[in-house]
Amino acid sequence: MTDQAPQKRRHRKPDLSAEKIAVEAMALVDEGGLDALSFRALGKRLGCEAMSLYHYYPSKQHLIDALVNICIAETPVPGPDFPSRARMTEFCLRYRATVLRHPGFAPVLTTHRLNHREGLAWLEAGLGILSDLHVGYDRKARFFRVLSYYLTGAVLDEALGYAKGPSAADPVPGEEYARDFPEILGVGAYFGPENHLDFFLTGLNVLLDWIERES
Repeated sequence: MTDQAPQKRRHRKPDLSAEKIAVEAMALVDEGGLDALSFRALGKRLGCEAMSLYHYYPSKQHLIDALVNICIAETPVPGPDFPSRARMTEFCLRYRATVLRHPGFAPVLTTHRLNHREGLAWLEAGLGILSDLHVGYDRKARFFRVLSYYLTGAVLDEALGYAKGPSAADPVPGEEYARDFPEILGVGAYFGPENHLDFFLTGLNVLLDWIERES
């Protein structure tokens, strides 16, 4: 009986695709924020060499654009079967939900210029909601900009804002806080996440009331 030569173990190449890479990249950001995203970390997660990923995404910016597209796909613009105010409300709620699903990506999503084809198509559809108001571009620009200010500030505050921000080196002790800053303490009792949606809708309705008056 002859000894058989040991067979070399074959390593299976990972099954890669642009979509799979983007999904795993978003998972990295969801778990560790933008600082966690690198081609090396992504390659390790996918079981491949980092250089393999450049075949699908020539640069990190191309990968970031793919993550923006994931968020766009998760935030479809409501169709014309909604009344215009309901369409805008639903669109803002969908955008808020997307940001809260991916809080680590919020700094990019809220500041990305969206000047690639997918981004422009999404913005065009969003502006189409304001077209229902039959106003000129000057007013449409004003409405869109003010809504954008509100929406960006609101979602950034919920995703990354004050409660998660850096603390002072020497914060005021609890007893002094209650004694010297009762107004802050009083309103602070209502700033918990259980009230965030109500506050968001309150502000949004104020803006939509204004838009209806100005239309």
